[in-house]
Amino acid sequence: MPEWPLTDQTGREAVLWDRLWCKPQSLMWERYGQHLEVALYVRRLAEAEEPGSMVNLSTLVRQMADSLGLTTPGMRANRWRIASESAAGAAAPGRVKTSSRSRLKVVPGDGQ
Repeated sequence: MPEWPLTDQTGREAVLWDRLWCKPQSLMWERYGQHLEVALYVRRLAEAEEPGSMVNLSTLVRQMADSLGLTTPGMRANRWRIASESAAGAAAPGRVKTSSRSRLKVVPGDGQ
């Protein structure tokens, strides 16, 4: 996870920062060096959560979320798709496909 690039990170900003960098979109942010954009989004989101925040701040946060691919329209605009784990695993080179039978799980019980 990258270091916080802005000044004086609040506790709420730290939580949001950690959560965002666990998302699949973070791979693209890292590739394009968008650390500052993500930090600015986090800061504005934390401000927008405060009681009495200005309505236009919420609009800005939504626009920033779109830009970062955090919304469905934003992902579409960025032409990003997030593959499911099973699709990602099947597409990974060198991975052996397993049968559906091998993916079954035995559940303890009385058998009735």
